[in-house]
Amino acid sequence: VSVSPFVLRDADGKAVAVMANRGVTFFESETYLIEGDKPVKLDLPLKSSIQGYVDGQMVVLMEQDWPQKGFKTGDLISFDLAKLKAAPDKAIATLVLRPTARQSVEQVQTTRTKLVVGMLDNVKGAAKVFTHGPKGWTAQALDLPANSAIGLGSSDDKGERLFVTVTGYLTPTTFWLADAGSLKLEQIKASPARFDASTHVVEQFEATSTDGTKVPYFVVRPKDVKYDGAAPTLLYAYGGFQVPLTPGYSGTMGKLWLERGGVYVVANIRGGGEFGPAWHSAGLKENRQKVYDDFFAVSQDLITRKITSPRRLGIMGGSNGGLLMGVALTQRPELYNAIVVQVPLFDMIRYSQIGAGASWVGEYGDPAIPSERAVIAKYDPYSNLKAGQKYPEVFIETSTKDDRVHPAHARKAAARLMELGYPVLYYENVDGGHAASANLAETARRQALEYVYLTRKLMD
Repeated sequence: VSVSPFVLRDADGKAVAVMANRGVTFFESETYLIEGDKPVKLDLPLKSSIQGYVDGQMVVLMEQDWPQKGFKTGDLISFDLAKLKAAPDKAIATLVLRPTARQSVEQVQTTRTKLVVGMLDNVKGAAKVFTHGPKGWTAQALDLPANSAIGLGSSDDKGERLFVTVTGYLTPTTFWLADAGSLKLEQIKASPARFDASTHVVEQFEATSTDGTKVPYFVVRPKDVKYDGAAPTLLYAYGGFQVPLTPGYSGTMGKLWLERGGVYVVANIRGGGEFGPAWHSAGLKENRQKVYDDFFAVSQDLITRKITSPRRLGIMGGSNGGLLMGVALTQRPELYNAIVVQVPLFDMIRYSQIGAGASWVGEYGDPAIPSERAVIAKYDPYSNLKAGQKYPEVFIETSTKDDRVHPAHARKAAARLMELGYPVLYYENVDGGHAASANLAETARRQALEYVYLTRKLMD
């Protein structure tokens, strides 16, 4: 489905290998070494990716088990590039890092002689510096702020420095200069605060899903919450395409929700990348219902802890998360009093024939295959909408020019609900593509509509 050539260079900029990825599905690709006009296919798993080159080592991330070589999903490994080029079928890989079940490798960056790895550890950011030597790899940690999301930025291939960003739910983004050699850190700049965060705290809990899996979630709550089920609570989730939801600062959410006494929750459900490729794979195709069961488990846990109640609980999700909202509406409507459905997938029986949908069969399955269609039909929101149900009044939004998830999904959802006699709030912005807004003014309008809706449903 794609071809992506790239060049590996040493610290002096010299090209040491010309390579190419040949995508065979949305998630799988073959890797080739280009020697002259003769491409050599490397013996790598289809779900693996080359992350960088440093000190003669080509670094590869495993996104599936490689039992023949003794490596597991999520492992970071390396090859001596010179030996790999000389004898591709005889090259031996070395383990750089094996994450635990609650860790994942998120980013890899190289400096002149160091390998810097950005990780999630129970959905909290960390960064480690690896040095290659005669006995393999050794690791040291960068002492960055805890309970944050960490991003690795540009690095210096002439030295050991790189930029690092740090952010949290209550902490604006800060910009750091890190030295991977000395491990020294210097804060360069900090974004201004956009709301008063002094009244809230961040906590992390776990809910138990239907099959016993522990599902983590973050709660940003007022310090004086009464645990009487009366706190207006907004729950957000995504659960797909190996996208992790990590701590992040939102001035809009903070100003329009937290400052007014609201609770904000982020659920790290399966299908995402919070715990690496395995967490994603656990929610693919025939396992899709597990994603939704995780979300319902978090919802129920919030109610059980008396942080909130169905009267005060609202949910929001976009794109694949919009599909999640549709499933929540049709499967567990009694849990929620407000649902914001952003740029959603909704008609899953026909999704592969609408817009770019055919490229996502690796995630959801192919409706043209009877066994996969049967699984999809059980959770498909569009065909499972029924009359006479106690659905909350939903707010559906899309963009006329959305070229990723076609607006037909949102339009059909709204039309079907109205046909069945339910009240619907529907907003379609003309411009803006999948973001449903093309500029700051349109973004502000869309977000204002969302929070007015949530305020009326959950706070008033």
